Amino acid sequence: MEDEERKVDLSHRTIQDEQARLRKKRQKAENVFAVFKKPLHESLTSVLPVMLIVLVLCFTIAPVPNNAMVAFLLGGVMLIAGMGLFTLGSEMSMIPLGQAVGSEITRSKKVWVIVGISFLIGIIITVAEPDLQVLANQVPSIANNIIIWSVAVGVGVFLVIALLRIVLGIQLRWLLIGFYAIVFTLAMFVSPDFWAVAFDSGGVTTGPMTVPFIMALGVGVCAVRSDKQAGGDSFGLVALCSIGPIITVLILGLLYKPDGSAYTAAVMPDAKDTVEMFDLYLGEIPHYLKETASALLPIGAFLILFQLVTRRLKRKEILHMVIGLVYVYIGLTIFLMGVNVGFMPVGSFLGGSIASHTYNWILIPIAMVIGYFIVQAEPAVHVLNKQVEEITAGSIPAHAMNLALSVGVAISLGLAMIRVLTGISIMWFLVPGYVLSLALSFVVPQIFTSVAFDSGGVASGPMTATFLLPFALGACDAVGGNLVTDAFGVVALVALTPLIAVQLMGVAYRIKMSRVEKRVVPAFDGRDEIVELEEEWA
Repeated sequence: MEDEERKVDLSHRTIQDEQARLRKKRQKAENVFAVFKKPLHESLTSVLPVMLIVLVLCFTIAPVPNNAMVAFLLGGVMLIAGMGLFTLGSEMSMIPLGQAVGSEITRSKKVWVIVGISFLIGIIITVAEPDLQVLANQVPSIANNIIIWSVAVGVGVFLVIALLRIVLGIQLRWLLIGFYAIVFTLAMFVSPDFWAVAFDSGGVTTGPMTVPFIMALGVGVCAVRSDKQAGGDSFGLVALCSIGPIITVLILGLLYKPDGSAYTAAVMPDAKDTVEMFDLYLGEIPHYLKETASALLPIGAFLILFQLVTRRLKRKEILHMVIGLVYVYIGLTIFLMGVNVGFMPVGSFLGGSIASHTYNWILIPIAMVIGYFIVQAEPAVHVLNKQVEEITAGSIPAHAMNLALSVGVAISLGLAMIRVLTGISIMWFLVPGYVLSLALSFVVPQIFTSVAFDSGGVASGPMTATFLLPFALGACDAVGGNLVTDAFGVVALVALTPLIAVQLMGVAYRIKMSRVEKRVVPAFDGRDEIVELEEEWA
């Protein structure tokens, strides 16, 4: 009897142990799913609206071959998966590395250390930026490496300036005015062929690789400071780093004379069935694996060197970063394959097809609709909106900011298509835009200026370089325009929108606060009085 009871008890314990093991396994699987869920959801919401708009166009006014449609859909899936993995890997590796490096170089209290390290890391993270690689592939007659390394050097130099600004406590406003004055003065001596490309380069550098690292680096540097302004000074790094590429590409225009300006449109995938289409993608894997490895190798080397010199990172942290870099490697490879094989060719084809219509002005409203929904779906934009809401203590709600950005980007893309159709110089839009933005910096609270210029690349997300730019290039080629001067500049115009939108919201905030101050009773006169403040942003 006792033996039977022992057997039952043992069996019961075994079942309990097995149930506990299964629960632990299930919980582990749920945790893994939760880790991947957020970045995949963000990439899905960024890409899906564009894909839906493209499908509507393909089934109505701009039909595409079946093989191209299959390539586009497959490319879209790869774009979503690649962006998701890349974002997850960047958060796991670049953010903690940036914070560690920022704290370490500031603690050294040696200017040459700050200058040398920040210049180096500015270059290596920019080289790995996917949006920059996509842009470089589309610039005609200038080798990809020349564009990429010119931009990377610009980011490196201005990252040094940005970090020294934090250390020295220099106001961002005066640096922005001074450097943009240099930009537009330099542009007067450079061929117009480089204007749009230069400003586009500034927009694509603020991507998923550079922004997390630079922001984390700034947080690490500010953490060493103990004054009250340290937190506010962490804003503005991305703003300054966006200026560097503009200047270096303009300088490139003074020194570099490209051999012609012939543009080769993205080749539409040619496959008679799904098996050939799959083989087409498989055949591109070795090329993009090699290209991605060459971009990420400097980051891996820097991580190893940093650990050998500082011994700052624990073994668990290093393992976490290495896994993150693996995710970045796989994600970037998939992303570039999806963009170049399936996404860009269809974008270029659609732009050319619509521009070939008798009523090609329809490009303008179509681009405006795409711009509106791209911003609505961009996760980084929602982060910006919440940031503004927090800065203003709820006085400017996120939905008001979201509407302002959506309308602004829609207008920007409408202007970009007008340029494609008419050939108007981009300077007619950039000069007034930046003059207005810099003038507003004297009216709004300083934090609004920092956030606005930091957010210049937020609206110009991955879809701008991967779809809208090929769309503009295809349209410009169809109408016989100058591709370099008329089609490029899409990223620049989109990046200009937050500069104005955020600061206009800052003006609204200041006006609202002044009204509130006037309604408050300045002194107690012995009478009980209740002052009611109306909610102006319903």
